Amino acid sequence: MTIEEQLVERSNNTCELCGATNNLAVYTVPPDNGPQADSCVYVCEKCMKQLEKKEELDPKHWACLRDSMWSEIPAVQVVAWRMLNRLKHESWAADAIDMLYLDDEKLEWAKAMGDHHEAEADDMHRDCNGALLQTGDSVTLIKSLDVKGSQINAKIGTVVKNIKIVADNTAQIEGKIEGQQIVILTKFVRKA
Repeated sequence: MTIEEQLVERSNNTCELCGATNNLAVYTVPPDNGPQADSCVYVCEKCMKQLEKKEELDPKHWACLRDSMWSEIPAVQVVAWRMLNRLKHESWAADAIDMLYLDDEKLEWAKAMGDHHEAEADDMHRDCNGALLQTGDSVTLIKSLDVKGSQINAKIGTVVKNIKIVADNTAQIEGKIEGQQIVILTKFVRKA
């Protein structure tokens, strides 16, 4: 039986976080300890995008955690704890965090990604105006920039198409200027 088949059976073919029944997929709860059902959660597309920080958090959607946090499945408990901590500025989420108990082993797993230290706004790549940036977007430079290690001077107003986000640094994106791939600070761009 595959991991997905195990999760379908375990979840009755519903999202283990919000209860949705369409566009379900396996989410491996990081850090990845190898492919096993106990370290995975069966989630809908909306939950997946927000878990992977590819979409802004929707606090109304995550109100479902008030129910799913009581799951007996450790991976679901860990994900619930992480998401509640990302939403701790919401009073209902702060109350839920206070009620949720994880034993030492689960709490260590939950804290392993450090999400509980970060504010939601810091989790996402944002331009100078706070607009969400994603891979494939186009941006305009709001300042002329000298490109280190080359003779290129990127002028104010230059459009950089098809950017890529830098996965481990929300202050940086990558894009091509004059055919050269460079790293650009998000504070110097505006979403086009």
